[in-house]
Amino acid sequence: MNRRNFLIGGAGLTTAAIATYHFDLLAQLKKEYPNVLMLIVDDLNDWIGPLGGHANTKTPNIDRLANMGTVFTNAHAPAPLCGPSRASIMTGMAPSTTGIYGHVEDNDIKSANVKASQSIFLSEYFSQHGYYTAAVGKVFHKRVADASFDKYGGRQKGFGPYPEERMKWHDPRTNTDWGAFPDTDEQMPDFESAQWLANQLEEDYDKPFFMVGGFLRPHVPWHVPQKWFDMHPIEDIELPPYFKDDLNDVPEIAKAVTELPMMPTTEWAIENDEWKNMVQAYLASISFVDSCIGTVLGALENSKYAENTAVVLWGDHGYQLGEKSKFAKMALWERATRTPLIIKPPKSSAKQVSNRPVSLLDLYPTLIKICGLPDNPLNEGQDLSPLLNKPDAQWEHAAVTTYGPNNHAVKTDRYRYIRYEDGSEELYDHDNDENEWNNVAALDEYQAIKERLIGFLPKENAKWSAVSDYTGNPYFSELTKKALIGK
Repeated sequence: MNRRNFLIGGAGLTTAAIATYHFDLLAQLKKEYPNVLMLIVDDLNDWIGPLGGHANTKTPNIDRLANMGTVFTNAHAPAPLCGPSRASIMTGMAPSTTGIYGHVEDNDIKSANVKASQSIFLSEYFSQHGYYTAAVGKVFHKRVADASFDKYGGRQKGFGPYPEERMKWHDPRTNTDWGAFPDTDEQMPDFESAQWLANQLEEDYDKPFFMVGGFLRPHVPWHVPQKWFDMHPIEDIELPPYFKDDLNDVPEIAKAVTELPMMPTTEWAIENDEWKNMVQAYLASISFVDSCIGTVLGALENSKYAENTAVVLWGDHGYQLGEKSKFAKMALWERATRTPLIIKPPKSSAKQVSNRPVSLLDLYPTLIKICGLPDNPLNEGQDLSPLLNKPDAQWEHAAVTTYGPNNHAVKTDRYRYIRYEDGSEELYDHDNDENEWNNVAALDEYQAIKERLIGFLPKENAKWSAVSDYTGNPYFSELTKKALIGK
């Protein structure tokens, strides 16, 4: 039995014939095709155990998953912003194709432009090929697009709970704040999402499932109960590498693109003795969401689906915790684009590590390949199956991150090349400069390398779609305004 043949051939059967064979066919589907459990973590950078991004990290449950699957240490987001990154992952199309460079309402994604209108959401693709689909929490930018899942468990509005008054940062343009709150885990939306998923894994299904959980922390505000802060004593906190004059050798457009007037700077954090507190709060938020992930993994391991379920964990982009004077994502540098990606195929129990450069855009073609579904010709990502089979396999691809039209970062094993819309450039050699402190784009010895990296830039740069917006700084506010005027 082949699902492709079943779905296509079924169109020629009589209603009576379909009814006669319905039970057996569903049983066959359930038996032959693996389930998928996909866990999404908002604003999670590389500060998890398997990536070794921070010395104070405590992520025992993510570590446990990593020990059963393939950890991609050089994975990057399609965009360093929630809306365009998630739209790209769920459609399988790059921001430079859909014109979704800023945030977008979940139901507006397919109206972004002609190519976006042709897309099939990842969940829809699984549904079209015989899967039951269910989700909870933040999957797209807000919730989920209407009718994109068979069942949706909901999401509480915003990123609360919030204290009556802000604790540390009082700019109303951002959720940014930090400190221990509320009293118990049960008051956190992510706790509820984990319980919802655990309950779903106790149910009986007559066909394979594609199930997704979207967790909010460590998205700001960095509020979680006190016990998670206690896991990271302030006296033990190590600060990220910081170079005060880091931005002296970047082009002016890089400063304009990454300007964040509503966010604290590293200089502010130092002057106000808050940097360690902010790092502690971010780490506490990661440890809390790790416990929620543990609840779901435990439920899966104790369920009848344990031996036939692929598990995938990813963050929607990275996050800077003081590097380059930023406490935010919204940049084309390493810490803002690099994010966790762990894939545990069904029946897999061996740990593997791949250092090859990959994109979260690669998730769509990879997951349908794992499940034996036909290729979606609209996918623009690469199937990662060769790296799941052999983590150090030859890999001629680069990871591309886009932040606004014609602003791209290209990441390979060794280099990061950034090119902006005005032709300005940055180039970093990670073998000699892992913190990206020295822009070597103008040095003669790097010109041949730079020319090779230019070849990975998108050939298409779609107009900014009028359904997409981002007004976090004057640069993007102007782009949003022009898109609306030109609508």
